[in-house]
Amino acid sequence: MMPAAAPLNSVTVGVLAMQGAFAEHQKVLSKLSCKIKVIPILVRTNEDLQKCHALIIPGGESTTIALLARLAGILDPLKEFAKTHPIWGTCAGAILLSSQAVGLKKGGQDLFGGVGICVARNGWGTQVESFEAELEVKGLREGERGFHGVFIRAPVVLSFLPQQPDDPPIQVVARLSADVVPPLAGLDIDPSIKTDQTDVVALRQGMHLVTTFHPELTKDNRFHEYFVRECVLPSVQASTR
Repeated sequence: MMPAAAPLNSVTVGVLAMQGAFAEHQKVLSKLSCKIKVIPILVRTNEDLQKCHALIIPGGESTTIALLARLAGILDPLKEFAKTHPIWGTCAGAILLSSQAVGLKKGGQDLFGGVGICVARNGWGTQVESFEAELEVKGLREGERGFHGVFIRAPVVLSFLPQQPDDPPIQVVARLSADVVPPLAGLDIDPSIKTDQTDVVALRQGMHLVTTFHPELTKDNRFHEYFVRECVLPSVQASTR
């Protein structure tokens, strides 16, 4: 359920603050100019989470974020939250929001799930393989103006997984240009796993948003604005009808 006491003229967007670039997301959210007031909070406990209409999972180290979430007793609440609330996963957050991942550390890791994709962790390689690229993005304000994508130890979307009949369709929001091909960092990928969507770097499925890059590390707030406008507000409005 959405927080019943939240006024319709504001929404509370949490940023999971276990590890990673959570402070950067909070800073961007605090400066957003939207038709509705956005109240950012840092989420470290289930009590924090229950105050939120939506959540951002930041970039960082996905294994560490998942482990700390489990230790904080928030892992299962996050999985439940993903079933009913909008979540945006950036970089490491994209891994955690996916339904399947390869290239994980020995022993694997927990995934929160919510988006029907398979991703490759560190698909672009190590820190030295980090790069930047200009992206054409569907749906952003001033869409004719490109978005500067910052990719740091970025995951790669490998494929869209088979969906159930009532699952929302996956919508591609941005792709890399055809001449930028991920090396997949020499990962040993099972031949049964498709690798037909490796140029996709931003996508939506229903109320969830995934970006394999770091919009919070730029001075361009249009992706945060997009998340609020296209994912958060429709969800809040639907819950009040």
